Amino acid sequence: MTTIESLEPSTEVVRARFDPTSKTDVDAAIAAADAAFREWREVPIPERAVPMRSLARILRERKDRYARLMTTEMGKPITEALAEIEKCAWNCEFYAEHAAAFLADERVETNARQSVVAFQPLGIVLAVMPWNFPFWQVVRFLAPAFMAGNAALLKHASNVPQCALAIEEAVRDARFPAGLLRVLLLAGSEVEPVIADERVRAVTLTGSTATGSRIAELAGRAVKKTVLELGGSDPYIVLRDADLETAALTAAKARFQNAGQSCIAAKRFLVEAPVAGEFERRFAEAIRALRVGDPMDPSTQVGPLAREDLREALERQVAASIRLGARVVVGGKRIAGKGWFYEPTLLADVTEEMPVLKEETFGPVAALLSVRDAEDALRVANRSPYGLGASLWTADLDRARALARRIESGSVFINGMVASDPRLPFGGVKRSGYGRELSSFGIREFVNIQTIWIGPAKEPQRTASAE
Repeated sequence: MTTIESLEPSTEVVRARFDPTSKTDVDAAIAAADAAFREWREVPIPERAVPMRSLARILRERKDRYARLMTTEMGKPITEALAEIEKCAWNCEFYAEHAAAFLADERVETNARQSVVAFQPLGIVLAVMPWNFPFWQVVRFLAPAFMAGNAALLKHASNVPQCALAIEEAVRDARFPAGLLRVLLLAGSEVEPVIADERVRAVTLTGSTATGSRIAELAGRAVKKTVLELGGSDPYIVLRDADLETAALTAAKARFQNAGQSCIAAKRFLVEAPVAGEFERRFAEAIRALRVGDPMDPSTQVGPLAREDLREALERQVAASIRLGARVVVGGKRIAGKGWFYEPTLLADVTEEMPVLKEETFGPVAALLSVRDAEDALRVANRSPYGLGASLWTADLDRARALARRIESGSVFINGMVASDPRLPFGGVKRSGYGRELSSFGIREFVNIQTIWIGPAKEPQRTASAE
């Protein structure tokens, strides 16, 4: 890999080039992170919160610059980029406030004088991160990892190097120990020796299922903990008693936010037959109303795809589905001119063998399938190899709660769109990965759950003799 390029998706212009991190510099980065970890782990949790709150402040102060950087590097509409920075700041504040409680020692009654479960940091966590939410994906793992006392190495997606370096800058300016976060500008093929290094204790990855499988293989060979947040093909189930207007308007946001480039975007729209036609009409209206254009324009709702190969893959999925009988309701083709734009698209009359339903579609394409009833919807939803999130729309909340527990996914949102929230655990099942981020569960993923037993053991209680 000779250079790493920052290529603007809306103009196809190269904005910056970087030399990859050399082997010597990779080793120096690992050494620096290890040294920083040895210092940081001794800092009491309330004191760790000081630079974490500073990081939140810095993110807000620089949100315009950082948001524009995101929009330039991967095409995210500027309004969404600004919201992403704000969410990152919120996450930092959340863990600054709650980490001490999440990691407090737990006393357990045993036969010992005292038994304690403690949560100790592991060391360096290697993060292999994607481009679609270039700040949020990093801060989502970074804030709990740092508050738990760990250090981090960031191998970001190769098309967002400036975002990676900006995050490193913000962490440095927040006055965390020097080296606690180091960025490695590497190709994915060059990650193996980093995972194998004994100073690296764990790996977290957000990305495709294929990449996650490879990372898990490498980490397993080195016997290292992993958390994998992988692909998704989230079902959006609309039952006959749902509020169709709200469900359709929310569906447009749930599918086309970030140009559909999200693991938790709604992708498979499973609608009960009696209301499928009406939902299709309302959904199509909402899609046609979306504003596609320059992502720097605050009025733009859908920008370009992040790379040309992503648009080409989407085109292949749509074309193959149309050949199998899918009906184009809205869109269905690329937009001419500069930039990797694709029309917001709705395909109806979709069946389960079509690529737009059985594969993950990472772009602005929605697949609509009519189902007989709720049981049929559950069957289709659960036949997917993925299990990240799901939306369920119905007026009967008691029934919804029961149905939600039968959906094979990491989260189910009833009458709302799937979204991550620092207060709630986030992650998937099946080929969507394992482990959890966020909430108390996320901060405990990269710790040593240590048992401390203090003796001597208590004398067993004696009972009175028969004498």
